[in-house]
Amino acid sequence: MRTRLLVVFSVLVGMLVLGLGLPLAGASASTATSRLFADRLGDTSRFAALSQRAVGDGDTSALAAELARYDDVYGVTALVVDREGRVLASSRSEVPEPAARRVQLALAGQRSEPPDPVWPWQSAPLLLAEPVLVGGEVRGAAVTISPIAPARAETLRVWAALAAAGLVALAVAAGLALPLVRWILAPVESLDEGTAQVAAAVRAGRAPRPVGDGRGPPELRRLSRHFDQMAAGVTHALESQRAFVADAGHQLRNPLTALRLRMQNVGAALAAPDARVDDNLREEHGAALEETDRLAGVLDALLALAKAEGRPAQPVAMPLDPLLDDRADAWRVLAEHEGLSLRRRGPGGLVARSDVDSVVAVLDAVLDNALKYAPPGTEVELSTARVEGRVEIGVRDHGRGLDPAELERATDRFWRAPAQNGHDGTGLGLAIAARSAERAGGELVLQLPEDGGLRVVLRLPPGAARDAAGEAGAAEAGAQTPLNAR
Repeated sequence: MRTRLLVVFSVLVGMLVLGLGLPLAGASASTATSRLFADRLGDTSRFAALSQRAVGDGDTSALAAELARYDDVYGVTALVVDREGRVLASSRSEVPEPAARRVQLALAGQRSEPPDPVWPWQSAPLLLAEPVLVGGEVRGAAVTISPIAPARAETLRVWAALAAAGLVALAVAAGLALPLVRWILAPVESLDEGTAQVAAAVRAGRAPRPVGDGRGPPELRRLSRHFDQMAAGVTHALESQRAFVADAGHQLRNPLTALRLRMQNVGAALAAPDARVDDNLREEHGAALEETDRLAGVLDALLALAKAEGRPAQPVAMPLDPLLDDRADAWRVLAEHEGLSLRRRGPGGLVARSDVDSVVAVLDAVLDNALKYAPPGTEVELSTARVEGRVEIGVRDHGRGLDPAELERATDRFWRAPAQNGHDGTGLGLAIAARSAERAGGELVLQLPEDGGLRVVLRLPPGAARDAAGEAGAAEAGAQTPLNAR
């Protein structure tokens, strides 16, 4: 926008300069032409007066000598013609053909009139003809043929000065406009930066930085204040929402635990040898326990999601090998229990700059999702790679996967694919992974391999290896507490 405003301002100033410069340029050409015309008209009139005696007595030798001296000094061709247009005397042996109309007008007794302005691109000489009067009768005409180079040079000098003045005016205008445009656009640029950082700050669980800094026009300053108020309101609303989810989860956990204990006590009574109960009652009791477990899983997932969205990120340079080995060991027991194999692939020694706890949360959620939907006897792959300067951590299973149209909704809260209704789950695993990936400073990408299954890729910014040595302990400490996202 700054460039566009400067261009508009420069165009307006340029139009103003042209509006003033073009009339001045035309006036300078007219002035140079008038000056040349006045000089040559006086000389031509003088030659017309000198020619009266020569035309009357027929002796033109003295007149020819005067014309020759004039030509030598000023480089202007001068000649005198009689009433029939024949040359009587000339400053040069080779006399150019004078313009018939101008000479005829002079022989008719008409004086020379000011010519049109001489422009720098013209080359035709200036021809003036004055009548030679003898006893009040026109007996001939004095003619001068002047080169217009002096007038052209004078016009060019004036035009160059005008162009230089116009460029200086444009430069001064641009120099004055730049701070003015910066002052006008300062609130707009702050708003542009603030719009992007508000979303990032809210996702990171921190207060957004105010965009109003007191610069700019009053209307834009007022807009910045309103934006800050709106951002603070949105942040407060989201923090209240997260706090409500966390508080509700904690408050519901206690009565749910008590309910489950009572259900277990009822189940023990129903399982007694002397208990006389209907089999349908036992089935209903078992279904109630399953629903209790399912509700407990939803509460755990909600608490995990609230934790992923509410804790400020603390990015550090962390080696990936210790963290990935720790998570692979933690989930390998469950994989073997489900009849799956968990394998680690890809280059080692990679370092990423991210939040350790957020990366752990992503890996736990994605590995839990992969082990849940991979068919027995298949392999779950935990891989690493460096692609286009970024570090990638991938988890791939060989399950049914998703349809291409379902990829966009896969990270929505509580969304589950229709084909997964027969599996246990809350629909929050990939949502937790996506939010944790954002908090980690990376992004979560879902891919559909050609041979089936689902591959979830966490892309992180690279970290400096020299900084990772001192922060490796933080990565190892953060990897000790697994997050069960099921």
